[in-house]
Amino acid sequence: MKKLLIYTDGACRGNPGPASIGIVICKESGTIVKEYNDFIGNATNNIAEYRALIKALELASNFSVSEVKCFSDSELMIRQLNGVYRVKSEKLRELFLLVRENEKHFERVNYSHVPRENGLIKRADELANLAIDQKSSSELKRYS
Repeated sequence: MKKLLIYTDGACRGNPGPASIGIVICKESGTIVKEYNDFIGNATNNIAEYRALIKALELASNFSVSEVKCFSDSELMIRQLNGVYRVKSEKLRELFLLVRENEKHFERVNYSHVPRENGLIKRADELANLAIDQKSSSELKRYS
C-alpha cells in the first residue's frame, strides 16, 4: 500500500460547544482500513476540523505509506493548508503547525475540499456525532 485516502470531519453542538472528531481512512481502492471517533471537549467547529485532521495524520503514520490524500468539507481549513487563506487565529495557527509537523511522516500530502454530501465525509460526520451522542447529558452540561 503506497497511498491512503483520509476523510475527516469535526462536529460541535454550539460554536463553541461540545465537540468531537470523526475519521475514515481508506486504501486507494476505497476499502476502509480504519474508522475513528473521539469526544474532544469544548471547541469551535474549526478547531474540531483541525483536531480531526491531526489525529487522522497520526493514525495514518502507523501504515507504511508514502502519500496521503486528505479530504474535508471544511473550506477554511483546506484553503489555509493549501496557502489560499492566511491563518489569522492564534489557536488555529497552533493546530495548523501541528498538521505541518505530522506531514513529515509522509513524502506527499494533498488536501482537497469535498462537499458534505460525499459518502465518506458523511460517514466521518456520523462518527463524530456518535462521539457526542455517547456522552451522557450530564457530562455534556459541563461543556455547554
